[in-house]
Amino acid sequence: MSLLNVGARALLANQVALQTAGHNIANVSTPGYSRQNVVLETVQGQFTGGGYIGKGVDVATILRNHSELLTRQSAAAGSVSSADTARSLRLNELQDVFSGGTTGLGAAINDMVNAFSDVVTAPTDLAARNLVLTRIDETAGRMRAASARLDEIQSTVRYELNGAVQEINKLAKGIAAINEQIARAKGNGQSPNDLLDQRDTLIRNLNNYVQTSQIPADDGSVGIFVAGSQPLVLGNVATPLSIGDSSEFAGSGKVKLFFNNPGVTPIELNEDMLGGGEVAGLLRFHNSDLAEGRNLLGRMAVAISETMNAQHKLGVTLDGQVGGNLFTPVALPDARPGLSNTSGATIGLAVSDPTLLAASNYRISYSAPGVGTVQRESDGKMFQFGPAVPPPGFATVNDFFATQGLSLTITGAPAANDQFLVNPLQSAATDLKAMVYSPRDLAAANPVNAMMGPNNSGKLQMAELTARSNPPGATAPITLTFTGPNTYTRSDTGATSYTYISGQPITYDSATPPTGWSITLNGTPAAGDTVTIDNALNPAYGDQYKRNAGNAGAMLDLRDVKMFDESTMADGYASAMAQIGTRTQSAAFAAKVSEGIAAQLEQDRTAVSGVNLDEEAARLIQYQQAYQASAKMIQIAQSVFDSLIQTMGR
Repeated sequence: MSLLNVGARALLANQVALQTAGHNIANVSTPGYSRQNVVLETVQGQFTGGGYIGKGVDVATILRNHSELLTRQSAAAGSVSSADTARSLRLNELQDVFSGGTTGLGAAINDMVNAFSDVVTAPTDLAARNLVLTRIDETAGRMRAASARLDEIQSTVRYELNGAVQEINKLAKGIAAINEQIARAKGNGQSPNDLLDQRDTLIRNLNNYVQTSQIPADDGSVGIFVAGSQPLVLGNVATPLSIGDSSEFAGSGKVKLFFNNPGVTPIELNEDMLGGGEVAGLLRFHNSDLAEGRNLLGRMAVAISETMNAQHKLGVTLDGQVGGNLFTPVALPDARPGLSNTSGATIGLAVSDPTLLAASNYRISYSAPGVGTVQRESDGKMFQFGPAVPPPGFATVNDFFATQGLSLTITGAPAANDQFLVNPLQSAATDLKAMVYSPRDLAAANPVNAMMGPNNSGKLQMAELTARSNPPGATAPITLTFTGPNTYTRSDTGATSYTYISGQPITYDSATPPTGWSITLNGTPAAGDTVTIDNALNPAYGDQYKRNAGNAGAMLDLRDVKMFDESTMADGYASAMAQIGTRTQSAAFAAKVSEGIAAQLEQDRTAVSGVNLDEEAARLIQYQQAYQASAKMIQIAQSVFDSLIQTMGR
């Protein structure tokens, strides 16, 4: 009987081994499956006077080939790769908005400014004027189209974020359910290998959306935590996540991930603590990259429209009217107060100098009335303001924003701990439109003209004549009379003598309202030489102003004005392209590197846990032979037993 028992045990053990090998082969392509091996143990022998007689073999357990370290490293690397890939893909779309070529926004801006050259050459040519207006309308249209495309990208990203969070919640529920099954199965003292594989697969898939940390519990379940410490899964309980607007400032445009613990106000998770995962990559793109793209586009819209509107108003139309706005004026939104502010203070915004605008949002934080800090979000720099703040700080918050091309109108008194978000450029290009439709309304003429005296004998030449306001100032002509090569008098100030320096501007300014002009002369005058500056619309000059293209020339000169971080209007779009392009290339490189690391770590994991068909085929032959030998043992035992019975029957 002992021989029969040994054979039966061997037969059963090898049958389990064959079944396990078959299970491995069947799951060779199953994602997340870990190879399983049968662990055999010897049955304790029976003592006799002649020693211990073996009683065969038993199956101790089914061992799961698994490395906890490699599994976690692979999941973490995959999470980083998912974040980098998601951000890189969206940055490629953003880069398309800031594309070059003849259909790009940069070409439209340059064509618009360069079109003024034809008007300078032929001020009364209506076709040349029409071309300018067409280019202006085209530029406004392309800015609106770019803004609409950014809105579309933002909407798509928001949709993706909502879908990703739904998947996170679904996976978290699946992990919680398997936790419960594993805890129950652990009660029998054996490891539920297939359940563990399923849970690891769910955790790995979860990390593709949001990076997690795992802490095992004594009952076999695993706690899943996000953003460092928030328990997404504890035992068999899963807490849902959600996507929503920032809880700091209403309408800020920023999107955040929230932890929704039942019965508690949703907790806004720190974006910097999320680590990897598609959600982290999309949030970074939405709140940083896309925001920068909007600011770059908005800055161009505001700076170009404000600068060109201001210059156009300094000109005169073919009908002798003061020029109006070329573009719709951009109204900057008020600063957004923090939701926890205790005061009712508000902050209005306006452009003070379009050439100083930065493509950035700002966060104002008050530590006391009139005292606090401003953080420029584009580079993270902090600036202090307050009456007692020494340089490089600022006495008031308005002093700081003056360096950023903005002026603030503060209504009420901000209290300590009040915060405000300043994002004036986010939607500036949304409704930008051309405002001049008739070529006669293009203010190409300079409202002020200058005439050299007919009897001048010196080498005096006019280099530049600029209106500082429209109308330009004095109602009566002002004559400059040179009393020598370096001195002159003015008819508006009597006999006062002034020093003349070639190439230095001579200006006129009235008190209220501020009006004036500026003239720059070159060369050496002779005594008695004169220059007369007058309003170009003086009836004495007839329609001479119609053939004047001074303001069109000033509009053309705007292309060389530095207004985009030391870049000119003509080069400003190229600068924006470079900024977005740099981000895109950097993100693409990061995605490629993290993808390679993730692939290598996954390969290392599968080297331990994966199924090798050649090995399993060899094991099948081994276990088959052992099974056949075990069956032969039983057959022999049966034959011996039959012989014994027959012998005893005699």
